[in-house]
Parts: sequence; structure tokens; C-alpha cells
Amino acid sequence: MERRTFAWHSPALDREMRIAAWGHFGRPVVLFATAASDELDYERFKLIHVLKPLMEAGRIKVYSVSSVAGEGWLSKDAHPGHKSWLQHCYDRYLGEEAFPAIAEDCGGFTHFVTAGASIGAYNAVTALLKHPDYVDLAIGMSGTYDFDRWMHGHRDEFYYFNQPMYFVPNLPEGALLDELRTKRVVLATGQGRAEAPDESRRMSQVLDAKGIPNDLEIWGKDVHHDWPTWRTMLPMFLDRLV
Repeated sequence: MERRTFAWHSPALDREMRIAAWGHFGRPVVLFATAASDELDYERFKLIHVLKPLMEAGRIKVYSVSSVAGEGWLSKDAHPGHKSWLQHCYDRYLGEEAFPAIAEDCGGFTHFVTAGASIGAYNAVTALLKHPDYVDLAIGMSGTYDFDRWMHGHRDEFYYFNQPMYFVPNLPEGALLDELRTKRVVLATGQGRAEAPDESRRMSQVLDAKGIPNDLEIWGKDVHHDWPTWRTMLPMFLDRLV
């Protein structure tokens, strides 16, 4: 499957940011990298390959965005305040730059699916919760959602508004919550090696408490935090829901 790449210097992040794209027509699916990887993560580990039938059928068009997690949440050297500030800038990049560029590439279509594994699951779910004007469905696989262990007790406004475990419970009744209740979140995880199913359970409980539709799928103890799991999950959910 031919890959296109486009890039620009991001004002929000003050660096070059890249987006990779595959497919010619269909529902936009925006992928967020695992861990500290880049926009080619999903191609490198053959997940793009298993999505090829859906792309060839014109059902989906796939995009993958650059990540900043390596120098943010996952950095052992960065100050917690820098981590939350960088995520704030990344969220601005998504809302002001990346999502509008993807919409333009799709002829103005904005009913995105966001998806990702591990840290990518956090970004996919958070993108729906913060940008429901672009995203209708989020698929989080083997999600890492609780970042308190990386913050060492530090709390600030940027962390609060980019941590769904905190800001979602306090969403007031009104237009935003009404819109979020028309969306859907899939939270899928295994119980095998390196998985943390309790994080997906907690995220589901947070969404349930606000009436935000979500599907929690806890797979077996032989389902591990690894690419074979995600190569199975994502095509299945997209085929079912898109």
C-alpha cells in the first residue's frame, strides 16, 4: 500500500511534525503511536498491512501522526511540569493543525475514528473527549490511562485538562457533554504479559458515570501487550463499527 507523507513546522510545538497516510477513500482513521515511537510505527509492525483489505474496499483511509511521548510522559529526565505542558502543546497541534489538515485532505469530512495502543490509546481516547467536533469513535487498545506515577505528585492546569481521569468526572451538564454522549469509545485490553486491564476498567467507569457510550472488552490471559494483539483487535473493531 503506497504511503504519502506530509509535514510542516508546527507553531504549537515549534518543530517539524509529520503525518503519514495510506488509502484513497473512506472514513478517516487517525492512529497514535505506541510509546515513544513515530508516525511509521504502525507500518513498521505490519498493522497497516492487516488494514489493507478495508482500505482497498474504500471503507477507511488511514493517517498516523507524529508523537511527543518520548520527551514527555515517558521521559525519565523531563520535569513533570514540562510533561503536562508538552501534552497541552500537542493537543493544540491536533486541534489547530493536524485534524484540520486531515479533514482538508478528506474533502472536509470530519467524522474521524481515532485509534492507538498503549500510550496511543490514551491519545486516541483523549482526542475524542477534547475534540468531538472532529472525532466520533475512539478505539483504545491495551490502554495506559493513569499517568500519576510519572508526575510524582505534581499537579497543574495542563495536567488536569489533559488527563481524562480528572477532567471528565467534573464535566458539567451542557452542550459538550450532550455531544460526547453521541460518541463511542472502545476500550479493549488483554490480561496477559504487560497488560493493565484495571486501567481500561477505570476509564470505562469514568465514562459510564457521565453517560458517555463505551464498550469495555477484557480479553484473555493469553492476550499480551504486543503487536499480535493489536493486529487482531484493530481490523476487527473497524470492520464491526465503520
